[in-house]
Amino acid sequence: MHILVTGAAGFIGSTLADRLLADGHRVTGLDSFHPYYARDVKERNAASLVAHPNGRLLEVDLTLDDLAPAMDGVEAVVHLAAQPGVRGSWGESFRTYLDANVLATQRLLEASREANLHAWVYGSSASVYGDDATTAVDEAVLPAPHSPYGVTKLAGEHLAHLYRRNHGVPTVSLRYFSVYGPRERPDKAIQRFLEASRAGRSIRLFGDGSQRRDFTFVDDVVAATSAALERAPVGETLNVARGRTVRLSEVIETIGLVTGRPLEVEQTAREIGDVRVTSAVIDRAARVLDYAPTTDLSDGIRRQWAHVQDHA
Repeated sequence: MHILVTGAAGFIGSTLADRLLADGHRVTGLDSFHPYYARDVKERNAASLVAHPNGRLLEVDLTLDDLAPAMDGVEAVVHLAAQPGVRGSWGESFRTYLDANVLATQRLLEASREANLHAWVYGSSASVYGDDATTAVDEAVLPAPHSPYGVTKLAGEHLAHLYRRNHGVPTVSLRYFSVYGPRERPDKAIQRFLEASRAGRSIRLFGDGSQRRDFTFVDDVVAATSAALERAPVGETLNVARGRTVRLSEVIETIGLVTGRPLEVEQTAREIGDVRVTSAVIDRAARVLDYAPTTDLSDGIRRQWAHVQDHA
């Protein structure tokens, strides 16, 4: 297929683009190169997409630019472009989240209405569930976002469903849980901790480390996303996670074991909007997508640590 991937110079998007190209697909990648983090990092992420004979990367702002040229000949869409981060979504910066996560999604859906697509996959987030559940959640749990970021991701899901029901866009929503691995964003926890380990710096820990996360390796997320493209289970909303939670303090201990450099921790207050637990039931994705994550935390951190060392 000819597949459009938005956010193709980002963490998950670039990893997915590489997988799709390896599987024989043609990939058009879009990225606005928003300065949330350094452009050279994104260009390095997307280098293999740019170099591949079946790949191309277009610098496009989904909120402003004409999307028709990018959609030409496209048979499927994966929408991963977004303004990330819970902590930054409060206050005046919420406008950025509205544009990047809601308006951009609506404009891409509009551009997809007449495209006769096989699948339209929306990259959602565990942040839609909020902070009420302390045990594993399935897709039937009523969303209750705990941050403005979570609100915008849930709005994107609703838009996807609206365009499916009213205009026949074949949308599928995947709720990603705490994705980590090579190319992880510089501001995310495991990447920050590994960079600190490499540099011999202490780390700042928000909260006491008891918060639990369902850390999911990026290759497992990419496998689920690729399966959603191929199988096109239209109308589904699916959790994509490891299906196991660990405390953040355990992650820090694991990083110390993997790197051979125990981390010095500077503890600070828990951030507003940060949830206590992310934990997923993944039975539905297993049934619908034949999804079976294979990477445990220590192996995933080991692979990410190798990437951090290679790109020092």
